[in-house]
Amino acid sequence: MPTADKTLDCQGLNCPLPVLKTKKAMDELSSGQVLEMLSTDPGSKNDITAWAKRTGNELVESIEDGSVFKFYLKKS
Repeated sequence: MPTADKTLDCQGLNCPLPVLKTKKAMDELSSGQVLEMLSTDPGSKNDITAWAKRTGNELVESIEDGSVFKFYLKKS
């Protein structure tokens, strides 16, 4: 599991809020920093993967831990 520079808790939020909050949090990071985003929305897996590809940021790892999805995104 990568070391995160910042954690964003989006548990309990539904689409599109996890992606919108992730974008805002990533805008505040410097290039190379890692954001850990926590979500309980099953749609987040596809949404965050597509968002990372579209924006050029790297989805370093995604982990499903029970009902919580953990995403580690590195800012490009």
